Amino acid sequence: IPRFINTDKAPAYGRALALLKREGRCPSDVEHRQIKYRNNVIECDHGKLKRIIGATLGFKSMKTAYATIKGIEVMRALRKGQASAFYYGDPLGEMRLVSRVFEM
Repeated sequence: IPRFINTDKAPAYGRALALLKREGRCPSDVEHRQIKYRNNVIECDHGKLKRIIGATLGFKSMKTAYATIKGIEVMRALRKGQASAFYYGDPLGEMRLVSRVFEM
């Protein structure tokens, strides 16, 4: 359950969040923060994913969407060296990491 929801300053987000809280679909203690720079990190990541996934026409199920995005994130982390603590530069370590992430 999120403690904060960061959005840009579009007024529709505030109204939508208030409606979700009234309907009980969102906890009443969730804080809505309208701060552009906090949302930019998310938008930047979303844009990169959208570019990679853009060639597909969408996903047939939530399971395939989850697996695809998870795979993209693991590959990006490997490429950027963010997961090196798990595999110590060893190609077999990379394979073990990917197998562990996908429970193979």
